[in-house]
Amino acid sequence: MAIRVVLAEDDLLAREGLRALLGAAQDVDLVAVCADHDALVAAVDEHRPDVLLTDIRMPPTGTDEGVRAAAWARRAHPATGVVVLSQYDDPEFALALLEDGSRGRAYLLKERMSDPEVLLEAVRATARGGSVVDPKVVDALVRARTARSSLDVLTPREQEVLAQMATGKDNPAIAATLVLTVRAVEKHINGIFAKLGLAEETEVHRRVKAVLLHLAEA
Repeated sequence: MAIRVVLAEDDLLAREGLRALLGAAQDVDLVAVCADHDALVAAVDEHRPDVLLTDIRMPPTGTDEGVRAAAWARRAHPATGVVVLSQYDDPEFALALLEDGSRGRAYLLKERMSDPEVLLEAVRATARGGSVVDPKVVDALVRARTARSSLDVLTPREQEVLAQMATGKDNPAIAATLVLTVRAVEKHINGIFAKLGLAEETEVHRRVKAVLLHLAEA
């Protein structure tokens, strides 16, 4: 069955390029094309697509509409994956996108439009509930880390817990998957944060940053 996609992009040339790219994919059904945030919301409400492919900035404010649309979709249409395209490799945009979980979320730089298969694979991955973060964004985060933040310092069990975090699971779900108590999972996660130098971050940001680091080495 084809992956049903809603496309949201305000730049005409980029929009038509993406329309052509998606239209040429045999496993993709482009059900709607939008040019602003309000049209995006209406299209997702109407079509309930498998994936929303959206620019990060579009009318009306030209700031973070794509990230806000992803947060809205998480609440209103949790089965819809979201691929956000951006010109910026600032990790903070990726952190904002993934702060409610990484499941079904992807963050790619617009330059990936020159490699259609990379973009299509992100669409396919999010449709399956997977996660994709552009390597350049991960590199920017890794550069900001201290030398002691290597994942090699984690124990095998901590690495297993981190891998489960990367799927978007909360602590009780991780505990059920790994046959651990929730208290044990919390202990392992605190150890992960400490070893990765994230102890001073907010709860949301340190969890997402840990996941980004996991994705970088996956």
